[in-house]
Amino acid sequence: MWRLHQFPLCPFSRAVRFAMAEKGVAAELALAYPWERGETLSRLNPAIQTPVVENGNLVLCDSNAIIEYLDETVERTPLIGASAAERAEARRLAHWFGQRFYGEVTAPLLAERMYKRIISREMPDGIAIRNANRAAELHLQYIDDLLDENRWLAGPTFSLADIHAAAQISVADYLGGIDWGGHPAAKVWYSALKSRPSFRALLSDRMEGIRPPPDYDKLDF
Repeated sequence: MWRLHQFPLCPFSRAVRFAMAEKGVAAELALAYPWERGETLSRLNPAIQTPVVENGNLVLCDSNAIIEYLDETVERTPLIGASAAERAEARRLAHWFGQRFYGEVTAPLLAERMYKRIISREMPDGIAIRNANRAAELHLQYIDDLLDENRWLAGPTFSLADIHAAAQISVADYLGGIDWGGHPAAKVWYSALKSRPSFRALLSDRMEGIRPPPDYDKLDF
């Protein structure tokens, strides 16, 4: 039985949960907050980061490594693309959203609207939040541009790229950092993801002490 160490607003854990659901792999969820530096998480991953998955003696860390392991070992629903070019593009975009989007949008919002609210008890920095919101606008425009030529972000099929993008966006959206106005292509793409049973389960999660916007988990938003 798989066991996934995660917390509700970890975008990388969300990516793994999304991929596992697409693959039909059930996992027990174990709550792990990296900032608490718990003994179990510290033992399993010296970086003290989520996600970590266990299955017997197998321990895997890092969302990309976990998802690619699942894609290589579970035949159902390939996630990395049919051709070498599609696989390269899926990996490129997965890295983009895991690095650029996270660094410019998700991480600042988590710092200001999660960490400062429930952990350090500080006032959020309005400038940092506005900068993250502006960066989100640019990323949504990039998604619009990608969807001008493709049904999904990396090509004709759903892939790793869509998983990582959706995971990051869902956390930013939970924290009030996404404005869908003026981004019809991105909105249609995200609406299609929201309708997938594998993704809807993520949207039901709540972080104690933080409530999402009213339309966060609605298909009509």
